[in-house]
Amino acid sequence: MVPKKPHALLLWMLVCSGGSTEAIEPISTSIAVGMAAALTGFLATYPNIFYYFNECCRPEWISLNKTGLKVDLDRKLFGQHIASRIILKAVSGFMSNDNPKKPLVLSLHGWTGTGKNFVSQLIADNVYKEGMDSSFVHIFTSELHFPHASQLETYKSQLQQWIKGNVTNCAQSMFIFDEMDKMHPGLIDSIKPYLDYYDKLDGVSYRKAIFIFLSNAGGESITQTALDFWKAGRDREEIELRDLETLLSLAVFNNKKSGLWHTSLIDKNLVDFFVPFLPLEYRHVVQCAMAEMIARGHQPDRSVADQVARDVVYFPKTERVFSVKGCKTIESKLDYYI
Repeated sequence: MVPKKPHALLLWMLVCSGGSTEAIEPISTSIAVGMAAALTGFLATYPNIFYYFNECCRPEWISLNKTGLKVDLDRKLFGQHIASRIILKAVSGFMSNDNPKKPLVLSLHGWTGTGKNFVSQLIADNVYKEGMDSSFVHIFTSELHFPHASQLETYKSQLQQWIKGNVTNCAQSMFIFDEMDKMHPGLIDSIKPYLDYYDKLDGVSYRKAIFIFLSNAGGESITQTALDFWKAGRDREEIELRDLETLLSLAVFNNKKSGLWHTSLIDKNLVDFFVPFLPLEYRHVVQCAMAEMIARGHQPDRSVADQVARDVVYFPKTERVFSVKGCKTIESKLDYYI
């Protein structure tokens, strides 16, 4: 990282610190007045230049690229017509509302490799200029951040303080909770007040934040529905949200191995959308392989993509309809064929 020039650093400290004097070491009044006068002249000439030196919680750095999100979902996410439609409408509707009543809460469910983490990345890439590298995008993983059940109460307190601190710093923060199926039951309830319909809590408004939960829980229900459609000779694109949403929320709520087990977030209807990710078929694995070739700068080769797709394990054993690991292992398998 290139060091900031002195005037650029000072500008960032004054603007991106939200005007807080506590973040800056005390300086003499005369020096402060002199700098203020110099900055006044500089800013009159270049009123917006300081917003480009370092990431700030401002529209220059945080704003939805709706067209970009739609294109990414259409071109990069395969086999997920329900998820694509929900994500686009939910995120665009929320971001276009200047005064939301509560934070946006999305719960993404499905087997591994179906695109849950990838969709979280697409959302971040099209909301934050810095994407997943943004200082306003925060990721929690159960095994890394909350490994010990014996420390549950400590984790609850830490989680509350961490979210409060980051939202205080930027109201439009995004929080991604991965491996919700491995999270200790009851932990996520500690942040329930932040997801509710409150104008402010202790002087902090959480209404512009985004919370995304990722979980394998409910995958059985989603897969069974997809398999039933396949056995009935119906196209998977005929599956609609109403075929899965109630079944999915109940399955997650009653799953003792889920971090959302008997959670008040579901009981109080604080999750805006339960987003199902369908199991992927052979054709989707081929699409993933082709997309990965393009991402690597290679000319897409259908024969290579077919080789990769044939090397994937499918279930049920006799019908071999769905990929066991979705597209998760495609990147490593492609290394073998290219």
